[in-house]
Amino acid sequence: MDMDLLIAPIIIFMIVVAPIWLVLHYRSKRQVSQGLTDEEFNQLNDLIAKADKMNGRIHTLEAILDAESPEWRTKHERV
Repeated sequence: MDMDLLIAPIIIFMIVVAPIWLVLHYRSKRQVSQGLTDEEFNQLNDLIAKADKMNGRIHTLEAILDAESPEWRTKHERV
């Protein structure tokens, strides 16, 4: 009796859910293995350029702070 209750969900799973699951799984694997699209590559390059620009600004700000307030780093560590 208990086995009869499990047969219908198992059959539905095998006919409907499992094939969809497998198709979506292997489609996502293929997309990952193909690498970056042109749009993603351009976005990555833009982010790299912004990070480099921000790095330069941080170095400039630290140089200004070092010149105007040499102890600013130690003051910040104590807080």
